[in-house]
Amino acid sequence: MEGKMKAAICTAYGPPEVLKVLEVPKPEPAAGELLVKVMASSVNSGDARIRGLRAPGLLKWVMRILFGFTKPRQPILGLMFSGVVVQAGKKAVHFKPGDEIFGSCGSKMGAHAQFAVVKDGGVLAKKPENASFEEAAALVFGGMTALYFLKKAGIQALQEPRVLIYGATGSVGTAAIEIAKYHGAQVTSVCSERGVDLAKSLGSDNIVLYTREDFRLLDEKFDIVFDAVGKTVKKDSTRILKKGGKYLSVGGMDVASEKAEQLRFLKTLFEEGKIKANIDKVYGLEDIVEAHRYVDSERKKGNVILKIAD
Repeated sequence: MEGKMKAAICTAYGPPEVLKVLEVPKPEPAAGELLVKVMASSVNSGDARIRGLRAPGLLKWVMRILFGFTKPRQPILGLMFSGVVVQAGKKAVHFKPGDEIFGSCGSKMGAHAQFAVVKDGGVLAKKPENASFEEAAALVFGGMTALYFLKKAGIQALQEPRVLIYGATGSVGTAAIEIAKYHGAQVTSVCSERGVDLAKSLGSDNIVLYTREDFRLLDEKFDIVFDAVGKTVKKDSTRILKKGGKYLSVGGMDVASEKAEQLRFLKTLFEEGKIKANIDKVYGLEDIVEAHRYVDSERKKGNVILKIAD
């Protein structure tokens, strides 16, 4: 129906079943905004964390302040997307109707719907020429997060750095392997047996199976230890870090910044064949509950994508 759209609505904080696909009013862009027909979006750990209000201690109250006390004040979740601009506000100057773009909705969220409104000068870029919409959506979350943390670790200034990536086959970990290899790193990936083939295919030089070996006891020393799933603490890496080496984790207070220049860099790397879009499963919007269940299972390898439109 004109003026309406389908969207996944988060009716309360809780398990995946709190999500309901409903018909709601289609949003209207303000002067400096874009209305985007969402072609694909991702379901990642950030989406699941907001839906489940999952955070330790006082951080849970911080989340309530940011997102809503009893349920998300923005009921349509979804952070990362790809799509087509269908309407531009009168002050929009960066993109125009017909542009194929990918990026982040930011704190406004809204990507788990047929249409979303995004800021014209926000974290957006033209979609890679050789990427499908599903592939473009898969690049955003893991790619920007890995770029942020590896740059913070100073990987670009190191000569043949030795990098250990814990949780190497999730959306952030897979991107971190490829970006570290782009910077000439020797990469050791810590993963499960199910992730070995994927980690190797992305360029990992060494594999540590966490079910069989304790990475904390490795004889090798690393310039960077990056926990891409947030399940370790700094002292776990003290023994294996070189003097002056850096430990970083997605599980701390440091939140990866999102910038359009990161997207443009990812676009270039994808177009040049330097990185891939690592997609585990693709679901339809109607299967949003099942998609969240799979993300919650922590079994995903790479990215989980919602295909919103053909």
